[in-house]
Amino acid sequence: MNPDLAPSTITGIPLPVMLVDRAERVHAMNAPAEAMFGPGGTGRHYITVLRQPALLDCVEESLRLRQTRKVRFLTTDMAREATYEVIASPLGPEGEAGVVVAFTDITEREQMGQIRRDFVANVSHELKTPLTALLGFIETLKGPARDDATARERFLDIMEREAARMNRLVSDLLSLSRVEAEERMRPDTRADVAALLRSAVLTLRPLAAESGVEITLEGADRAVPVLGDADQLTQVFQNLIENGIKYGGSGGTVRLVLTLSERELAFRGPGVRIDVIDRGEGFDPVHIPRLTERFYRVDSHRSREMGGTGLGLAIVKHIVNRHRGRFRIDSTPGEGSTFSVMLPVA
Repeated sequence: MNPDLAPSTITGIPLPVMLVDRAERVHAMNAPAEAMFGPGGTGRHYITVLRQPALLDCVEESLRLRQTRKVRFLTTDMAREATYEVIASPLGPEGEAGVVVAFTDITEREQMGQIRRDFVANVSHELKTPLTALLGFIETLKGPARDDATARERFLDIMEREAARMNRLVSDLLSLSRVEAEERMRPDTRADVAALLRSAVLTLRPLAAESGVEITLEGADRAVPVLGDADQLTQVFQNLIENGIKYGGSGGTVRLVLTLSERELAFRGPGVRIDVIDRGEGFDPVHIPRLTERFYRVDSHRSREMGGTGLGLAIVKHIVNRHRGRFRIDSTPGEGSTFSVMLPVA
C-alpha cells in the first residue's frame, strides 16, 4: 500500500472510512472514522480500534478470503442510536494491499422501515377487532339467534357500529394518504378561515347538543383570508371541534377563539390563530409529543368507545404543515386542553 496516496484518497470521503493493511494494522482513518472510533487509531491493530465482534469478523474474513464482506453495526452516535452498514472490500490486485472498511449510516432507512411495519401492524389490529366482532355476530345470527328477534335487533345495531368504525378508519387512512402526498405542495387558492369555522360549528352543533356541550365562537365576525385548501382546513376544524366535544365535553363548553395578529411570532409576519379550548378532564402533558403520531391514543379503550380511529390529529398535523402553519397542544389534567392552529395570512 502506498503510504502517501492512501490517506489522501480517503480524506475527502464524507463517510467514515479506514484502511487496514495485510499486517492487520490500521493504515489510515479519515476524520469521520476518527470521530466514531476516537483519534490515535492509525498504526494500531484493527482489533484494538474496532472492538465489536461482528466488525472484527467482517474485517478478518475480508483479509483472509480477500473477498468483500458486509455487516450491520449498531452504535451510539452523538447521543442517538445509529445503525451503519459496514462493507469491507479487498484493496489492490487480489487484495494484496489490505482492505478498505466503509461505514454507511442507514439509521433513517431503518427507522422508516420500522414505521412502515408499525403502521401495517396497527392497521391490521384496528381492522381485525371490528371484523372479528362482525364475523362472530353473523355466525350467531345464522345459528342460535336465527329466530330471536330481540337478539337479532341488538346484534344488528352492534354490527352497524362496527361497520361504521371500519368505514371511518378506511376514510381516515385514505385522507391521510392524500394529505401526505400533497404535503409539499402549498395551496394556491384563498380561503376564508372565519367562514370555514362558522360552517364547521354549524355542522357539529347537533353532535354537541346530543353530548350536552355548547360550542361558542369568538372573533369570526369578519373575513380572514389565507392561502389554503378550504376542504382540508374544514377537516382540521371539524376534527378539533369533534375531539373537544368527545373528550373535553365533560366541561360543558367547547370554545373557539379566532385571533388575527399583525405579527405572529411563528411566521414573523401577519398570521391568524385558531384556539379550540375545552374545560374537560385534560391529560398529562407527557403525551403531547406523541399525540400526532398515527394511532397514538391517551386512552385507547375510551377512544375506541367514542368511535375514534387514532388518525385525526395526524391528519391535522399534515394539513397544517402543508399550509406552512404551526400546530400546538396544551393540556393540564383536571383543567382542560387547548389545540391551536396558526396560519400565515394571505
